[in-house]
Amino acid sequence: MPWAFKENRPIFQQIYDAIVIRILNGTYPMGSKLPSVREMAEEAGVNPNTMQRAMSQLESAGLALTNRTSGRIVTTDEEILKRVKRDYAITSAREFIREMQGLGLSKEDAKALLDESEVTGK
Repeated sequence: MPWAFKENRPIFQQIYDAIVIRILNGTYPMGSKLPSVREMAEEAGVNPNTMQRAMSQLESAGLALTNRTSGRIVTTDEEILKRVKRDYAITSAREFIREMQGLGLSKEDAKALLDESEVTGK
């Protein structure tokens, strides 16, 4: 997944979110070793200090654990992963509803659009 940063949020937060998504979608499976800070910084085109800040945030959230001899690994705590996935899904749903309301659609209209797009795949 390419790294694309926006101007509206700090880069380390955007990196954090991108890595969380990679953990939640299985790109980085539970218990797997994460790439080193330097490797990820090079891939993302950012300063290693910026990447370190994002990785520290992953640890604070309980999504990554540091082993002094083998680097960072993705948590194996399924409850943490379920909670984080639910939080991200709720945030995405709220953003979608806000965007639809900005178009003048009600929450019910937005739900109907979701149902319709699921059926038609469009």
